[in-house]
Amino acid sequence: MSQRSEIWLDGTPTITLPLPDRGFDFGDGVFETILMHQGAPLFADFHLERLSLGLQALAIPDCIAAAREQLDSVASTTHWRWAVLRLSVSRGSGERGYTPSDNAVPRILISVSQLDRDCRQMMTAATLCFANIRLATQPFLAGIKHLNRLEQVLASAQVKAEGVDEAIVLDQSGHLVSVVAGNLFLVHQGKLLTPKLDNCGVLGTRRRLVIERWAAAIGLTVRESTLTLSDLQAAEEVFYSNSLQAVRPIARIGQQSWNAHGVCEAIFRCYQEELI
Repeated sequence: MSQRSEIWLDGTPTITLPLPDRGFDFGDGVFETILMHQGAPLFADFHLERLSLGLQALAIPDCIAAAREQLDSVASTTHWRWAVLRLSVSRGSGERGYTPSDNAVPRILISVSQLDRDCRQMMTAATLCFANIRLATQPFLAGIKHLNRLEQVLASAQVKAEGVDEAIVLDQSGHLVSVVAGNLFLVHQGKLLTPKLDNCGVLGTRRRLVIERWAAAIGLTVRESTLTLSDLQAAEEVFYSNSLQAVRPIARIGQQSWNAHGVCEAIFRCYQEELI
């Protein structure tokens, strides 16, 4: 059986992580999950731009050039038709305690895993629950994809326990934020709505593509708004986006269901066209 995953540290194949490492100790770092098709990282510029914003927010020394070089190098060796690449940057090693070193040397960890699914085909409509955990309010970290993912870990455990595909996640005030691993979109009276992410949540790359390209291509604009459960109940169509699925329609959340998925299907066709 062929190996289904591979790991590189600072450009060198490895199966170990040097310790101490602040990413392991404190979640002191950022990461990106990148879909690859026949060795090509999809929408890599969007991922690296968000990675750069995360590095700036955490005041981790700039290593984007090195990350891009290693990403391209690893991608060139990947022989699987579809694969998922995770690029993580930690602040690296340091002395005991929270205070970062003045001379931090970031570490770049890349793992690649094979995907059996043909990502050119849209996933079937998903069934969701509501996550019991709510996202903490922290505007300073809102938008970036930092290594602290305990909220998502707990929500994903609930998803598995309930036997559904995903979960709607709310903020501390009960407003809609996202799904566990993606961004949320509602269709209402010919408008496409998505939650504002000023206080928590991740500014997804596919969310950005929907806002900047794909919605416009089908004649829609996207409005970022503070959305409530009432908005969800009034929606004519609901879907979510992430880097591995592009966009996926939602069939049911709790007791509410949707049969119409036309907007999601049209946006997915825009995604398919970019893969050609």
